[in-house]
Amino acid sequence: QVQLVESGGGLVQAGGSLRLSCAASGRTFSSTAMGWFRQAPGKEREFVAAINWSGSSTSYTDSVKGRFTISRGNIVNTVYLQMNSLKPEDTAVYYCAQSNAHDWYGDFIPDYWGQGTQVTVSS
Repeated sequence: QVQLVESGGGLVQAGGSLRLSCAASGRTFSSTAMGWFRQAPGKEREFVAAINWSGSSTSYTDSVKGRFTISRGNIVNTVYLQMNSLKPEDTAVYYCAQSNAHDWYGDFIPDYWGQGTQVTVSS
């Protein structure tokens, strides 16, 4: 069973930065598309960013474009989310996600989810 573990969440002031990390358990030798979702209290879980198997293609929701950057790590199926210029509306639990596919067409649809890491941005 695939296990994803997120880290790097915390409390920051508006305008600050955080870097989230996601690592798959064990050794993985097949690279697939990965991404991040978030869920604020009382709201639906929403897509944030995704990256394909090689890192050559990325996708972002409009609200984070220009502020967040998704990247792949040196270890297969590890990803990062660099979050700059954070706003209070970015406050949410952030979930790492992985697809069985190498890429996507249209929406990024995950097959596996992490447990989430809390990001809180104060005014």
